[in-house]
Amino acid sequence: MIVRGSVLTAAAVALLAVTSAGPANATTHLPGNIDIRCFADTLHQSADWYLPTGTPTGLVWLQHGFARTSTQVGALAESFADAGYLVFAPSLPFMQLQGCTLQNLGDNSAFLHNVAELFGTATDPNGALAASLTAAARNAGVPIPAFPDDLVFIGHSAGAEAVTFVADRVRTNHPRTWNGLRGVILLDPVQSFIGDNIARALSGLDDTALPILTISAVPALCNSFTLGTVAVQTRLHRPFVGVRLPGGAHTDAEGDSSDVLGELLCGIPEPANSTMLRTLALGWTNDFVKGTTTPGYYPAGPGDTLSAAPAAQVLPGAG
Repeated sequence: MIVRGSVLTAAAVALLAVTSAGPANATTHLPGNIDIRCFADTLHQSADWYLPTGTPTGLVWLQHGFARTSTQVGALAESFADAGYLVFAPSLPFMQLQGCTLQNLGDNSAFLHNVAELFGTATDPNGALAASLTAAARNAGVPIPAFPDDLVFIGHSAGAEAVTFVADRVRTNHPRTWNGLRGVILLDPVQSFIGDNIARALSGLDDTALPILTISAVPALCNSFTLGTVAVQTRLHRPFVGVRLPGGAHTDAEGDSSDVLGELLCGIPEPANSTMLRTLALGWTNDFVKGTTTPGYYPAGPGDTLSAAPAAQVLPGAG
């Protein structure tokens, strides 16, 4: 078995049993499971669904980071559900003997290909994604919502690399789903120590019209000193690719859902930064789905800041 060579791995193994103090379950929160192929086997992973009131505006795939679970993105998921989105937040392995992991410990591309298939078959009532939502809704005794046509992928940390890779795989293998994918948001993206998944995926997506924006923290061990953000800025030839939060911690995306493990190793979320992150992520998602451009969420020109987040540092792409 290959083990990621970082302090986070060792500490995660030692502290993973620490109980997290996530947000209180909202009425829209449906715990469930998702089946994902792993070579000849099938992984049965826990997955949380968050249902909005009324018809969903779109589907948001919200992916947690390395050595984390869907619990740590619960607060952010609830914010998106409150804004009208159906949210899918699966818990993906960070260690698995066959290499079916969130981050790349050798070659997880086949596993991420299978994750892409979840969305490629989202409209199939017999597909794994539909089956997961149906079972979760029935267990909770609530109506089963229809899958929206519009999708947005959002990933934190190693989850950001995963959603980027899956988005590119959707582009090449699932044209119908690709037509409904409206954007990708990367929350302090972390590049795996092994391989070039995020770089290859960003290069594949670069020439498309798909919006890809990042909200990054300052360089630190937990974000591999922003190598993921560097990949975004060097691989995307666009004038604006996101922002860096002032003094931001890697756990800002987790906010109130973070726990002892995250805060001990990666810093305590700053409430102002978590609010700024949530504001931008929701604002960008709304624009992606509606096809609009809300001025406050983007710089008006070179050197400008964002009026919705004036303290944030604007990040340019490769040009």
